[in-house]
Amino acid sequence: MWAITYPRAARRVADDVSGGLVMSGRTFSFEVNRTSTAPAATLFRLVTDGANWSKWAKPIVVQSSWARQGDPAPGGIGAIRKVGLWPVLVQEETVEYEQDRRHAYRLVGPPTPAKDYSGEVVFTPNPAGGTDIRWTGSFTEGVRGTGPAMRAAMGGAVRYFAGRLVKAAERESNGRR
Repeated sequence: MWAITYPRAARRVADDVSGGLVMSGRTFSFEVNRTSTAPAATLFRLVTDGANWSKWAKPIVVQSSWARQGDPAPGGIGAIRKVGLWPVLVQEETVEYEQDRRHAYRLVGPPTPAKDYSGEVVFTPNPAGGTDIRWTGSFTEGVRGTGPAMRAAMGGAVRYFAGRLVKAAERESNGRR
């Protein structure tokens, strides 16, 4: 599911620091849905354990660690995970943490054309005994014209991560690591 909104008065001309680029301010969002046979607790633990993303999210995430642990440790509120492949290590801060149910985060570095990116992963037990996953993200287009490409790239990455997350959780739930 894709969405785009145009907030009023969001368009402005950037100052000289941005090289005179026209800033957009359009908001873009995406949603990825998956179903897993694994329990929500396993999926939640994997997605909130920033130091171990490199075990299940390769080849996009080759390195993963904590820049800061949160409350509760390690991946709770305030935690900052660093994931990616050097020299591009994305830093995401946990802003909401509901054990085994919901994880919300925001991008804190490095700067990208996707301003104010935030994401949310919700795990809902389903009648079949598995878990439904809804992973959403939204951001503001920083430079006019970059929004559709950034939505495709970020939505594609999240789609990939959701698929890898399901595979890792199901492997673990079936006794294979």
